[in-house]
This record gives sequence, structure tokens and C-alpha cells, in this order.
Amino acid sequence: MKVAYTILCFFFAVSATYSQSPPIQDDRIYEIIQSVSADRLEADITKLANFGTRHTLSDTVSNTRGIGAARRWIKAEFDAISSGCNGCLEVKYQRGLVKKGESRRIPDDTWIVNVMAIKRGTKYPNRYIIMSGDIDSRISDPLNYTDDSPGANDNASGMAGVIEAARVLSSYNFESSIIFVGLSGEEQGLFGGKIMAEQAKQDGWNIIGILNNDMIGNIKGIDGIIDNRSFRIFSEANSPDEDEQKRIWKRFYGGEVDGPSRQLARYVHKTTSQYMPEMKPKMIYRLDRFGRGGHHRPFNDAGFPGIRIMETHENYNMQHQDIRVEDGISYGDVLEGVDFDFCSKLTAVNAINLAAIAWSPEPPAGLMIGGAVNPSTKLKWDASIDTHVTGYIVHWRDTTAPQWQYSRYVGNVTEFTLKNIVIDNYLFGVSSVSKNGHQSVVAYPTTLIPRR
Repeated sequence: MKVAYTILCFFFAVSATYSQSPPIQDDRIYEIIQSVSADRLEADITKLANFGTRHTLSDTVSNTRGIGAARRWIKAEFDAISSGCNGCLEVKYQRGLVKKGESRRIPDDTWIVNVMAIKRGTKYPNRYIIMSGDIDSRISDPLNYTDDSPGANDNASGMAGVIEAARVLSSYNFESSIIFVGLSGEEQGLFGGKIMAEQAKQDGWNIIGILNNDMIGNIKGIDGIIDNRSFRIFSEANSPDEDEQKRIWKRFYGGEVDGPSRQLARYVHKTTSQYMPEMKPKMIYRLDRFGRGGHHRPFNDAGFPGIRIMETHENYNMQHQDIRVEDGISYGDVLEGVDFDFCSKLTAVNAINLAAIAWSPEPPAGLMIGGAVNPSTKLKWDASIDTHVTGYIVHWRDTTAPQWQYSRYVGNVTEFTLKNIVIDNYLFGVSSVSKNGHQSVVAYPTTLIPRR
């Protein structure tokens, strides 16, 4: 009896200790994964490809062919989704004029038109997480806007993923806002992203990050590999606008691979690994493919975190190619090159990360670190004004590790000392955590705690 009593007391003691910590999973995430439909994605990708061409310079008047018809159809789809959720989406166009000569791929003054749908946050309407896809397509000649350019994988797959994520997530409410957007002018110089990022800076948007989806439907690589499980997450190490003081900080205190975009990439990797373990996210420590670009870059240039999500094994025969057969090899970005089940998996990856971030609090602000020539590491941060923050998690990892390896929930405090964790041997960060268990993106310290 005494042994049983001791065990019972221990059980209650442990239960009381763990009750202080937030839950570690949210079953709504699994609902979101199950709600993504490969059949709807197939229908939407087929519809987009059947506009013939979506080249930025193509027909804007026809109702059946060209980029004008495509963007009107996308807006109509967003409008229909909004009607189904009692007007929960703010649907609108965003326009910007690109003057002749701004790019060798813009021979005449051209209106670049984005299509966006905003799911407004219930508590923080000016805090945004964005999912983007590209509306436009092209073939071999970037100025050929008349011939067929179905752009099935590049990038009807990403655009359809955005629409499907909007359908699924329209059923939920979020504390922060989510923007679903089709960006135009990508193939002519990333103009849609530039227009949106400039507007965001001008209007003071608080952008948590952008998940740019560019080619999420191909599983048969030019390298001969067939892979329907892995995908790449491209992220740059640090913001391109960092000043000399930040460069000096990194030289002496570390953080060369810990900028906001890299932390966003780690978040996507972690969330996907937790809720979709069959998928194998692959972190790529590079802004984009070698020497190439994507629509997250204009946001990075403006100082906003942004990453690119895409297939691991590309097929260059199906990108930017005239539709033809040469020496028995088929070229062209046609529907046969899209695996709709794989596209649904990467759409789900986006949807669960959008939801998790929009349900999460902001990262801790004012994060400082100290511990030189000491046996322990101390972290200190500002108290959050976010009312659904219940505490904080301290993270650390080996200096050569790509992911956060170790963590400790420390409660609702504004400073914590990791005893006998030597600052020289690890890198550190802190995330906020809410009542529902969702963590913010990890914040990296950029200031020293003053010595007393």
C-alpha cells in the first residue's frame, strides 16, 4: 500500500508539472491535411492550363484565352470561396504599371495585376502570413506571348495550390491574417512580388513571412529520379539590407545562418515533420536555385522573411520550353507532367504551416543573450503584449546543426538561465507559445545583455 501511495503521489506530481506546459499538437492540423483535395487541384490546374497561354503580355480581353481571362477566373474562384464562408475573404486586384524599358522582357508599358484574397485575423488584422503562386507562364522565347504556353507545373500547380488552401482554410478563424495571392509578371522580372512588397512597406504591414510556391507538381526529375515524398525549402541566410553593425555582430557572436527567412524555413520543416511524417522536407541554404529567382525574393529585398517551396527533382525539359518532340524527347509544360496527388501533399504542407503560424503568437521581441566566460547561458526578452501567450520555449543547437535540437519550456517569464549550458558551444533562440500549443517562429538574439 505504501508503494502504491508513493507511485500515486508521484503520478499526481508529474501531472501537475506537465499541466503547466501547453499541448504539443492541434488536431485541427490533421483535419486540414485531410481536407486538401487532389481532384479539385487537378480541375483547377487543368482550367489554368486550358487558357492556352498566361504570358504577362498575352490577351487581356478574351474570356477564354490569355492572362486576363486567367486572372478573372482566379478572382471568381476566390469570390466563390468567400461566398461559401459568409464573405470571410476580402478579394481584390492589385495593380502596378511597369514602364517600357524597366525590363528587356517588358517591351511596352504593361499593367501587372495580382489577385489576392485576405482572410482577416480576429485579433491581429495587420499581421500577415502569405501564400503565393504565379499566374503567368512562358515558353522558350520570354517575349513570345501568342503561342501556347500551358504552364501546367510552372506554375498552375502553385496557383491552384493557393486556391485550394484558401478553400480549406476559409472554414477556420485565425488570430493573424492570411493572404492567398496570385502574383503576375514573375517570368518578366518578379514584378508582381515587387509591387506587393512595395505596397506592404508603404502601408506598414507586419509580414511574418511569405511561402512562395513555384512548381509543386512534378515527381519525375531530369536526373531520372521519381520522388513523391521530398520537397525543397529555399531560404537565404540573412536579410540583404543588413547594416555593418549586424555584420560585426555575426562575426563575433554568430548567427550567419539564423536570419528571419532561415527561421521561417526551419518552422516549415519542423511543422511538416511533426504532422506529415511521410513527407521529407529538404532545407536548401540558398535564396533559390543556382543563379535563378522566385517571387519570394522581392519580399526578402524589402526586408520581409520569405521562402520558396517546390519539388526536389525538376524536369528542365518541361520548363520554359516550346511544346514539341525532338529525338524522341517530349518538351513542354503540359498536364501530363503534373502529379496531382503530390501537388495535394505540398498544398497541405502550405496549409498547415499557414494555419499554425496564424494561430501562433508573435516571436519574442528584444531578445538578448549573455554568458561569456561563464558556465551558463542567460537569455532575456521583452514581455509580450499578446494576450494568448502563455509562456516561452528556449531552443538551442550545436553550431553545425541545421535544426533546433534541444528545447525547454520555461513558463511565462522574460528571462531564463540555462545552467551548465556553455554559450560558446551552441546557438540559441526563443519562441513564444500560446494556449493552443502553437509556437511562434524562433527569434534569434541580436543584442548582448549588459554586464553589471
